[in-house]
Amino acid sequence: MVVLDAFLTLLTPTTLLVMVAAAIYGLTVGAIPGFTASMAMALVVPVTYFLDPVPALAGVVTLAAMAIFAGDIPGALLRIPGTPASAAYVDEAYLMTRRGESELALGTGLVCSAIGGIFGALVLISAAPFLAEIALQFTSFEYFWLACLGLTAAVVVSSGHPAKGAISLFVGLAIAMVGLDPVAGLPRFTFGNSELMGGLGFIPVLIGLFAVSQILRFALSPDADRDAQELVDKAPRKRLLGGVLAEIKRLKWPIARGCGIGTVVGAIPGAGADIAAYISYASAKTMSKQREVFGTGSLDGIAPATAANNASVGGALVPATVFGIPGDSLTAIIIGILYMKGLNPGPMVFVLQSELIYAVFLAYLVANIMIIPLGFLAIRFFRQILSVPRTILMPLVLAACIVGSFAVENTTFAVTTMLFMGVVGFYMEENNISLAPAILGVVLGPLMEEMFLTSLIKSSGDLWAFFDRPVANVLGVVVIIIWSLPLLLAAKRLLVRQWSN
Repeated sequence: MVVLDAFLTLLTPTTLLVMVAAAIYGLTVGAIPGFTASMAMALVVPVTYFLDPVPALAGVVTLAAMAIFAGDIPGALLRIPGTPASAAYVDEAYLMTRRGESELALGTGLVCSAIGGIFGALVLISAAPFLAEIALQFTSFEYFWLACLGLTAAVVVSSGHPAKGAISLFVGLAIAMVGLDPVAGLPRFTFGNSELMGGLGFIPVLIGLFAVSQILRFALSPDADRDAQELVDKAPRKRLLGGVLAEIKRLKWPIARGCGIGTVVGAIPGAGADIAAYISYASAKTMSKQREVFGTGSLDGIAPATAANNASVGGALVPATVFGIPGDSLTAIIIGILYMKGLNPGPMVFVLQSELIYAVFLAYLVANIMIIPLGFLAIRFFRQILSVPRTILMPLVLAACIVGSFAVENTTFAVTTMLFMGVVGFYMEENNISLAPAILGVVLGPLMEEMFLTSLIKSSGDLWAFFDRPVANVLGVVVIIIWSLPLLLAAKRLLVRQWSN
């Protein structure tokens, strides 16, 4: 009965109009490199002050769903992820574009995003309190092992040699260590520069590695890029959704697994869509019977990761609404809007304001249904980017990157960081070193370090405390087994070789 009343509350002209406007805004901002979903939501917070609670909250959850999907569009067309969540599979999507299969890549990503979002919304509506209880079991010990598991996945998501994946990961960890120590607050790798005290911003680093490196590559080899563009132009055009249903059917189990991973990871405070995407991609590659197709432009990696993206938003809304704990930066903004409207998130909100909360959940469900028609139009519109000459397009992209980097931190140092990381990314790719592990190192490195140091302080330096709690024990054993497996397999091969001789 409460769900029905909430649905009727949602179906008002004002709320629907706000959702449509938020969807268009989210698709536009998400498709611009550097303008993240969090930034888009932060910019509309002043607007929500003038709206009633239901339209305001329905608008921001719609914006979040649209912006995360829209980040796939420049990733596939230009190899520049629009949002951090799209970085996990940007190489796969771009390689498909170079083969003239951008419609298939984007169409599949569109449908999988909708599937993941709908799954996350349904789980949110039906099992929010239960999932929140699981998420609250995670302390600093569990977070440490989870970060270790994610960093291990960084080598798996590398499309090249595992050793080069490890090098890329260490580059990302080195970038993450610049700034102040997360516990003691001591500066490191700052070289006396006050600008480095706050560390290297994630968005400038992301834009530099993926976007500026691509611009440098074009500047140094415009003919090679032109030849690739001619291959795209001459490739036969297909209907946007043509062949998508067959691929969805073929990949139904990896997609389902991606939905589950996205929902669970999203429900863990501090995680987010980007971590969910990387873990889902790594899981798909590990469990696939055709691992060789990963890194060559395959939907096998794109489909589950895009499903995890939007499913994670639904998962992140669980601790945000039930306990007032933000699952990621997006839900932190949503919590702020709840407080601004005089609503205190927590268990009592389901008693005192149940209709409003379920209206927000249903708004997220409706938003993910809206993704397909509106996303179809967005892809058609932004698809025209490829028809623009690269000599015109690349300077415009560079300008957008500069604006996006500056807008995040409001400092010229962010632009300097972006340009420097562009050079680093260029040389990494010139040596066939994948960029994805570096990004994951930047994301998870600070979390792992902070959780490790915090746990040591809590346990007075006792390392066995990392295995005391049941969940931490399971995660720790899994991580150690994964780390030991390559050594055990190498030892086995050595023994077999010696035995055969």
